[in-house]
Amino acid sequence: MQRNKRVLTGTHFEMGNWACTEGAIAAGCNFAAGYPITPASEVANLLAARLPEVGGTFLQTEDEISAICSAIGASWAGCKAMTVTSGPGISLMQENIGFAVATETPLVIVDVQRFGPSTGVPSVGLAGDIVQVARGSHGDYQIIALCPENPQEMFDLTIRAFNLAEAYRVPVFVMADGFMGHMREQIVVPEEDRIELKNRKVAEPAETVLDRQDFLDVNVAPMPVFGRGIKAHVTSSCHDEHGMRNLSDPEVMHRYAMHPIEKILSHRDDIVRVQDACEDATIALVSCGTVSRCARAAARLGREEGLNLGTLRLLTCWPFPDQEVRVVADRVDHMLVLENNTGQLYPYIKAEAAHACRVSFLGPQTLGQIHDPRYILSHIKEIIQ
Repeated sequence: MQRNKRVLTGTHFEMGNWACTEGAIAAGCNFAAGYPITPASEVANLLAARLPEVGGTFLQTEDEISAICSAIGASWAGCKAMTVTSGPGISLMQENIGFAVATETPLVIVDVQRFGPSTGVPSVGLAGDIVQVARGSHGDYQIIALCPENPQEMFDLTIRAFNLAEAYRVPVFVMADGFMGHMREQIVVPEEDRIELKNRKVAEPAETVLDRQDFLDVNVAPMPVFGRGIKAHVTSSCHDEHGMRNLSDPEVMHRYAMHPIEKILSHRDDIVRVQDACEDATIALVSCGTVSRCARAAARLGREEGLNLGTLRLLTCWPFPDQEVRVVADRVDHMLVLENNTGQLYPYIKAEAAHACRVSFLGPQTLGQIHDPRYILSHIKEIIQ
């Protein structure tokens, strides 16, 4: 294997964290910063080895706060930047996640989730950060978060995360977990010319910053790049379209809060992805991430026994796929929500579906363990009795 190649085309048998790393490099990532944390450390370790081989930089920082700050700075210097951590690191990053939102900074944050709260069980996967990444920082904002279910998608969706971050100038999360990060499966890496990449629009020089719109464009403003002779003003305080601080004008305050939200929601059809396999089903198993594998297995077993089961998988959990959930809710009699937590997406799904069908939640039989498809199936049989 030629390690100095950016794209390691071929078929590999590797863990999900390896696939995530190679997806980032294939997407053009040339800067990463991180602090070691289980179960995400393999991503950081491999980035430290691989990025210098392809002309990039890896920075091991003293903590997760420094990691995300470094990645934000690198992004403003024109890099495709990322950081990687687990739940405790996400907690530390929250203030600067809000900073990245407010300054419209393209950035990828990989969260290999683990059992919590607090230090919890570092080696056990749990989808415990789903709401945290969307609501953890203060104020009102929208975020993009993608949910892979296997090592192949750790590669594919990491590339997609970079493309979305660059296209919309936003932080984008890859919501993996410890099970997926350490799972080993076949991964197919395509030829480099078959990987579609998107790059940000870069601002052109102007006489002054007031002659150019750098922020608050619902259709995405071109981004200034530091160090290339262009003047720009960047602040996390309330600012206008030129980046100039304004804490007194109600109209500016409104645009400062609402336009970045509208930027994501007005493009939600390009961002949101689901897999709808509920066309003829009466019961839909709704899931995202690793649990989706269990949902499919349970649906397959149920159909073999004559049960009319389907699956709805959320590849994007933020922005929330409200329209797609409503469409399925109108077709089925019951939605069973499967999550490897105590029900973080369940209230959102119920809010969109309860008008049309019964909605219930099924966590794992033992929290922190992958759902046994037979356990899911036994619960479904209780529902229909």
